[in-house]
Formats: sequence, C-alpha cells, structure tokens
Amino acid sequence: MRSSFDKLISWTGLIVAAVLLVAGALLTWASTFATSTVHDQLAAQQITMPAAAALTTPDMKAHLTQYAGQPMTTGDQAKAYADYYIQAHMDESAEGKTYSQVSGEYMAALKTDPTAQATQDLGQLRQTLFMGTTLRGMLLNAYAFGTIGAIAMWAAIAAFVGSAVMFVLGALGLAHARRVTPVEAPALEKIPATA
Repeated sequence: MRSSFDKLISWTGLIVAAVLLVAGALLTWASTFATSTVHDQLAAQQITMPAAAALTTPDMKAHLTQYAGQPMTTGDQAKAYADYYIQAHMDESAEGKTYSQVSGEYMAALKTDPTAQATQDLGQLRQTLFMGTTLRGMLLNAYAFGTIGAIAMWAAIAAFVGSAVMFVLGALGLAHARRVTPVEAPALEKIPATA
C-alpha cells in the first residue's frame, strides 16, 4: 500500500514538473516576444531621449538623466519620457489643464467668437495636447508591454526552478517506492462466539 501511494505521489510530481517545464518555455517565449516587440517598435520611431541640457526641471533631471541622448528602445525609457518630458511640457503649455479641459474651453469659445485670436490659440493648444496625450498613451502602452515581458521572464524562471524541484522530488519518490518492502496486514484472529 505504501509503495503504491509513493508511486502515485511521485508520478503526480513528475507530471507537475513537466507542466511547469512547458509553462516556463511558454513564458520565456512570451517574454522574448513582448520585449523584442517593444524594442523593435520603439526603435522604428527613432526617438532620441533628450540631452542633459534639455532637462530643465528637477523631475526631468531625476528621471531622464540616465537616458540622456540614448535612442529610446525600452519600456522604462518610454515611461520616463512620457511622464517627465512630454507631460511636463504639456503641463507648462496648458498651465496644468488636461486635453479634455482645454477642448471644452475651445468648444465654448467657438460658440461665442470663432474668429478671435484667443479661440485660435485655444485650438492650437488643443491640437498640441491631443498629440501629446496620444503620444504619451502609446509610450505608456510600450511600457506596459515591456513590464509584462519582464514579469513573464521572472515567472518563467520560477516555473523552471519549480519544475526542477518537482522533478528531483518525483525521482526521489520513485526511488523510495522501489526500496519499500510491502508489508502484509496481520491476520485477524477469530473472536470466539459467545453462547
């Protein structure tokens, strides 16, 4: 009985090891796919991170100095550029207002005086914020996929380690099952019938 139980548990461990091995391989593929796609798509845009001299605020300097002058090819670079360069310039030009707020002001100004210079300026600002917001969104998507790729790689490593541990435990369990000698249950004594 003990030998059969050991074999059952050991084979289950070996099956889990195989499943983790396959999961690790798939996670490695997913990580490689996400990371290389982010790299290739960002590299195709030929964006160069701003030079150190262009970093005018403490936040820009703190988050972008390490990337100064480099081609943008990683999700981390994309996030830093989106959050501390593009957003900073949008905040400066719109005095902290969002695209939605400026667009609402522009639509209201169109109703009152569509030809006024202030209305035209709001229209230009609206267009600038639209482009900045769109670019930020695309860059933050690249960051998200880059992060997913990194998480997939860590999960792959965990799956490979788990697979190795389960394989070793399963093999040890099968070896133990071969060494266990079957024990027969003692015969039950008959209880004499009472009259």
